Amino acid sequence: MDKLSTEARSANMKAIRSVNTRPEMTVRRAVHRLGFRYRLHRRDLPGTPDLVFGPRQKAIFVHGCYWHGHGCKRGGKGAKSNAGYWGPKIARNKERDAKAEFDLREAGWQVLVLWECDLSDNDALELRLSHFLMG
Repeated sequence: MDKLSTEARSANMKAIRSVNTRPEMTVRRAVHRLGFRYRLHRRDLPGTPDLVFGPRQKAIFVHGCYWHGHGCKRGGKGAKSNAGYWGPKIARNKERDAKAEFDLREAGWQVLVLWECDLSDNDALELRLSHFLMG
């Protein structure tokens, strides 16, 4: 049983954003510091990548560990309430992510997936981004 009322849960879920999240903003600032320019959330590409580098044909997805079912300690816990809904929902998210990544690669794009849990070390993040974008 959910500890929150239906109205409180609804307000909580409405506050969770899908774009301009803290992890996404961290990556955007790092890419900008490296001197690269990008487009955001191109809807004409499979999966609507978070950052798109069109002339380079490179795309970056920034995934939240919980929402995209990462196996880390943050994402691997699963839902505490309403697991019957959230388990299949997160499984569908993972399937959708895999299909989008496959479709992009089939179209000739290079794809980098960054997980929320990997963004705490700015130096490592910038190194990983520069290798991806320069290579």
